[in-house]
Amino acid sequence: MKVILKEALKEDIGKKDITTQALISKRNIRAALVAKQPCVVCGLNLAGMVFKLMDKRIIFKPRVSDGQKVNDGEVLAFIQGQAQEILSAERVALNFLSLLCGVATRTRQFVEAAKPYKVRIMDTRKTIPGLRILQKYAVRIGGGYNHRFKLDELILVKDNHLKIIGGTQRLKEKWKNLKRKGKPIEIEVNHLDEFQDVLDLKPDIIMLDNMTVSDIKKAVLLRNKQYSRRHPLLEVSGNISLRNIKKIASTGVDTISIGSLTHSFDSVDISLEIL
Repeated sequence: MKVILKEALKEDIGKKDITTQALISKRNIRAALVAKQPCVVCGLNLAGMVFKLMDKRIIFKPRVSDGQKVNDGEVLAFIQGQAQEILSAERVALNFLSLLCGVATRTRQFVEAAKPYKVRIMDTRKTIPGLRILQKYAVRIGGGYNHRFKLDELILVKDNHLKIIGGTQRLKEKWKNLKRKGKPIEIEVNHLDEFQDVLDLKPDIIMLDNMTVSDIKKAVLLRNKQYSRRHPLLEVSGNISLRNIKKIASTGVDTISIGSLTHSFDSVDISLEIL
């Protein structure tokens, strides 16, 4: 984690903060991090680490906790220390905080919309390179769940895999090879014919990608008819929005994976104000 923060500070500051050093000599100040819009807080400890990497003597006192909802104008944390170090670390700390609050806030919107139904809201690997661990943390803070972090954690047979090997029928020939890996197996399908072929293989998870709500309901019925327990788990993905999340969640699927949690969120407006 510190490596990411140190690289961000190096990228932002360069050799030194020439403006701050030219204008301000050694001077102790107090400042506050203030939310400029309602949001779900995430990344406060990370922001504190940024300031302390600049100067370990800086005092960082959070006023709220990660996962807490705050309103416009609410103070998130107080900061005390040397002006030069606080101002030099300001932008990096705010960038991380704004980004993570944005992910957590968007995730919470989906989680609350799907709350009446027994379905998990999950992220994907569509993350900012180098920041996956942070964005997936923000998803958890928002009430969501993490899909695989890396390719070696889960066998996920996507549409491009199927195109290359010749479709779901050829997949049956390679099934033993997949099972030998000793990892959970998930298979992506795009229509009901593929779904029925894959259902017979009984993988751990079947992803229903870009399917209509009507077809999703039919897939749930087929799964429930063929297997008494909720297995394989059914995951929906593709073009999920706040406009259709309730309809999809109500179909009886188990999980909904949403790429926009980490690639199409709005960063939260947060400022550092000198007191």
